[in-house]
Amino acid sequence: MAAALAQRKKVEGFVINALSAALVQTGQRTFLHARTPSSMAARALDPSPGSLFTTIPNLGTMQAMAIKHLVAGVALAAFAGLGAYVYFGQAARAAPQSQFVLLDGSSKTTQDLQGKVTLVNFWATSCVTCVAEMPEIIATHNKYQAQGYDTLAVAMSYDPPSYVVNFAQSRQLPFSVALDNTGAVAKAWGDVKLTPTTYIVNKRGDIVKTYVGQPNFEELHTLIEKLLAEA
Repeated sequence: MAAALAQRKKVEGFVINALSAALVQTGQRTFLHARTPSSMAARALDPSPGSLFTTIPNLGTMQAMAIKHLVAGVALAAFAGLGAYVYFGQAARAAPQSQFVLLDGSSKTTQDLQGKVTLVNFWATSCVTCVAEMPEIIATHNKYQAQGYDTLAVAMSYDPPSYVVNFAQSRQLPFSVALDNTGAVAKAWGDVKLTPTTYIVNKRGDIVKTYVGQPNFEELHTLIEKLLAEA
């Protein structure tokens, strides 16, 4: 229970950060201090009069509608991530069938992931958390690669390919990087919009855990070691 509550606070903070980012663009930010995270997340999804966005002064109708759609997506995705954390013990689900186009022009499919434990990371060069966690992802890859572990980094469709190539080369990423130019892969893998979003796929090709935001890498390593030990 304590772990679930701690993760809930983490996810709520993630929602609040997204709310802040959206509302700073409209000059409406001070209201964030007046409500609790839980009530804001709930009221962001509430279409009734008196809901979160109808209480913000000077917020135009079109601005409110645009931001509301954004925040609704953020809140739902964030709490979906929380659910994946809390209900990790439930049955795994098969990874979506996708074709990944790599930076060197080659490709791999979801079928190719089978036989290894694979971390599939949706990221962007413009994502601060993605860039910050990349050294840990590299270290994790190097630590377990020889034991049957692999990493696949999928760049979001809005990320310019030249930026992705430069990042991969300058950071000497030791794993495969794919370009999702059409957004089809992100769509197939749960309509990913938030980065980083990370999936852990077991040797059978099943997704066993989903992270929205930066993982706890100590816990991730424990999970990887458990999955590597499976037949």
